[in-house]
Amino acid sequence: MKSTFKQVGVVGVGAMGQGIAQMSAQAGAQVFLFDMQGPAVAKAIQAIQQQWQKMLEKGRISNETCAAYMARLQACDAVGQLSVCDLVIEAIVENLAVKKELFAQLETLVPVSTVLATNTSSLSVTAIAAQLKQPQRFAGYHFFNPVPLMKVVEVVAGLKTDSEVCNQLDAFTRDMGHTPVRTRDTPGFIVNHAGRGYGTEALRIVGESVSDFATIDRILKDQVGFKLGPFELMDLTALDVSHPVMESIYHQYYEEPRFRPSIITAQRLSAGVLGRKTQEGFYSYVDGKAQMPPELTPPVVEDMPPVWVSPRAARRPELLQLLKSLDARIETGAQPSDQALILVAPLGFDVTTVAAVDRLDPQRTVGLDLLFSDAQTKRRVLASNPATRPDMRQAAHALFARDGKPVSLIRDSAGFVTQRVVAHIVNIASDICQQGICTPTDLETAVQLGLGYPLGPLAMGDQCGPASVLEVLFNMQTVYGDPRYRPSPWLRRRGALGLSLMQTED
Repeated sequence: MKSTFKQVGVVGVGAMGQGIAQMSAQAGAQVFLFDMQGPAVAKAIQAIQQQWQKMLEKGRISNETCAAYMARLQACDAVGQLSVCDLVIEAIVENLAVKKELFAQLETLVPVSTVLATNTSSLSVTAIAAQLKQPQRFAGYHFFNPVPLMKVVEVVAGLKTDSEVCNQLDAFTRDMGHTPVRTRDTPGFIVNHAGRGYGTEALRIVGESVSDFATIDRILKDQVGFKLGPFELMDLTALDVSHPVMESIYHQYYEEPRFRPSIITAQRLSAGVLGRKTQEGFYSYVDGKAQMPPELTPPVVEDMPPVWVSPRAARRPELLQLLKSLDARIETGAQPSDQALILVAPLGFDVTTVAAVDRLDPQRTVGLDLLFSDAQTKRRVLASNPATRPDMRQAAHALFARDGKPVSLIRDSAGFVTQRVVAHIVNIASDICQQGICTPTDLETAVQLGLGYPLGPLAMGDQCGPASVLEVLFNMQTVYGDPRYRPSPWLRRRGALGLSLMQTED
């Protein structure tokens, strides 16, 4: 196999370093491993070889291939042995001073043609390279854990990085069978930056007592298609990892409101309630399994009231068709009768505000989230306002559960759950495009491969409708008066046209 780089040095042999070394060897390079903790190198090589042995046993590689891979790993007991390398990748502790010291030393040891790369996930590539004599040969090369399974790699250009260095790293990434994405040197790069919209807004929703952890997780999995809800995800990554990232990006962007962390995770981190690894997080774990509260059981309503739908409801024709399929008695008058269940489907406004502005009886008014088409979702979400009568809330629950589709009930909130989280994701992604951090194509690829989202954020915005996303953000900004809901100029500009990558990228 012909590799873009023939001899690759890996400094730091923790989980990330081992994964990078494994994939570099599989790409055809001779790999030299070095760690300040000398005995760690032998253990790392043994661990990598065990991975190849498992691949051999599963029939994924041949005996000859396995032997060839193993022959490409070489232990180094001194950093000077990396002088033969044409690429050196650092995967050590996330400490700016320590990384700068390492690269200053490497620069004196390796040829001027050697590419130097950092696997940093949170530090500035430009800052790490600031004291180098040849910063043009230095770049960020950010892998995700576990490296063999996470197929995306962020290639980060510092302020002085030569474009040819990034081209070489792109090619080497493809040698590994992974997908490179190009990004400018900005806090969080692409994946950790774009990922701020999911957990932070979910935490804000919980902080407002709109709903509980499990209900929010179920809503976002069933309405949008996320593999894990935000609180399941934070339990998996652990708060000692995820909360510092929230704080780091927030502060690096000079307290940008969109990235504001939550006191909820700060308190839990202080208490050591970290997630799966401590057996207690947003959920308790027994034998590694989250203990989820049971779903709400739909009530039995013998005398179902007629239903009147607001003329201003989102997706009103679709909602009327849905009600027909559920055998609802639909009122068609200009105003609801005194017995009717009143249905509204606002975008970005709360049910209380809609009832007050439209002069509807709040005691009989219930909201339904229709950001996405009902046919696209596996769950329906209802919101009652503080004045909604229990019998009307129960009637709405029973009605929308008639076909067996799960129904979640939440407290009244501007934007429901899905509207708030999706709009936040799309808005942050649009701002990444506005800043020119990466291309829209690389953004979509990075988010899907790096975060496992069902769609890239721009495609997600197109699926529910860019105009709807803008309406949610404008209305929420009105309700909250919070700049975190300020629509990105890129989203405003493209909202009327669609965010699709088939459009001209500006």
